[in-house]
Order: sequence, then C-alpha cells, then structure tokens
Amino acid sequence: MYDQAAKYITDRIEVTEDELTIILSYFKPMKARKNQILISQGQTSQRTFFIGKGCIRIYFITEQGHEATRYFAFENDIAAALISFITHKPSPEYIQSVEHADLLYIEQDDFFYLLEIIPAWEKFYRSFLEKAYVNNTNRLMSFLTMNATERYTRLLDEYPDVIKRLSNKMVATYLNLSPETLSRLKTRLQSGQ
Repeated sequence: MYDQAAKYITDRIEVTEDELTIILSYFKPMKARKNQILISQGQTSQRTFFIGKGCIRIYFITEQGHEATRYFAFENDIAAALISFITHKPSPEYIQSVEHADLLYIEQDDFFYLLEIIPAWEKFYRSFLEKAYVNNTNRLMSFLTMNATERYTRLLDEYPDVIKRLSNKMVATYLNLSPETLSRLKTRLQSGQ
C-alpha cells in the first residue's frame, strides 16, 4: 500500500527519494471494517486518508434527518473532512468506510509539518484542494442544472464504480434521490424508455 501512496504522490509532485521517504514515514496503516465511522460529525477531523483498498464516503445529515453523500473515495484516492481539517473546528460531516478498507492516514499536525519541511508538499496540498473545489463545484452545478436522469447518467459515465460497487441506497444519497426513485430511474433507463 505504501507503493500505491508513493505513486499517487509522485504523480502529482516531484520529490527526491529522501523527501518521499520522509513523507511516507508520517502515514500510518489502518484497516477499517465495512460501515465503520472514521470521523463523526462534531469531532474535529485530524486525519487525511489514502485509500489502498476499499471505499470511504464523506456525508452529512440533512435537517430532515436524511444522509447526503458529498464524496466517495475509492482505491488510489485521498479524502478528508476538509472543512474541519482546514478550520480546526468540529466536522459537519462523517467519514465512513463503506467497504472493508486498507487505509493509510496522516495526522493533521504531520500534514502541516510537511508543508514546512518539504516545499513540494505545498503543491500536493494545493492539488488536493483544487480537486476538492472542482468536484464540489461540479456537484453543485449538477444539482442546479440537471434533472435526476442526467445526474445518474453522468455518474454512470464518470464514476461507474459508484454504481457497480455500492448499494442503491448509498448511490441515492449521492444523487439526492430516494432509493425508490433511483430504482425506478434505473429500471426505466434499462428498458430504454
């Protein structure tokens, strides 16, 4: 898994072997059970996760008491409850392992320490933040400009693993649909109507 993380990092920034060794030394391995909560709402998020195997999701609870998924992270991706990670305030979100997962995590203090000692880590952090910004903006725009069928079709085209690997209930929380609506939508699309 450390090799996966090394490739993920070196695909985004140029670092020496020594710098890469230092970076990786701050990542710790962790196994997560299916449905394990890694960060709870109200907890201050102090970890960024690299997914070696499995899937984690970031979600929150709406005022109506429904789960709303903001992000799914699969193999060779990183994820964090960024609002809390950046502001050092309690997280409005949960992070959950939705499959059995092999993870590496880095503590917030260590992440920010790397910014001080390895100049290229700043570029890594910037690319992480930029990816999160683009993803969140695209999601917001999809809710404002697309109907449910268009959102589902886009998800199927861009992130087929979400639909292939996760339950309808979980996919529905990402698309802001009820599981019943998603089921009807899938049936209609499969029958070609």
